[in-house]
Amino acid sequence: MSDESSVAGAQRLLFSSVWDAIENTQMEAESMKLRSALMMVLTNRVKQSEITQVQAAQLFGVTQRRIADLLRGRIQLFKLDSLVNMVLASESTAPPPTSPTHP
Repeated sequence: MSDESSVAGAQRLLFSSVWDAIENTQMEAESMKLRSALMMVLTNRVKQSEITQVQAAQLFGVTQRRIADLLRGRIQLFKLDSLVNMVLASESTAPPPTSPTHP
């Protein structure tokens, strides 16, 4: 039997996300989507701010090793609540926006 005939008989599945395709349940897929999105937000903050991993660790309230894991995309090491806490810590320690002074 050739590879072509086995592929032709296979059913094609379409998924809206890679997480939908690889996770066992919809709940697990949704959790991974959220974790992925939060990790991208945090990674972008570090890269756009041009801060060191040590500075990012202080900003997010974690260790430098956690920042290294974040920047390497090691999603399996992060729980949703810890990522939310990192986002909240970074927002609460960010300098407040300056408002124009009125004469």
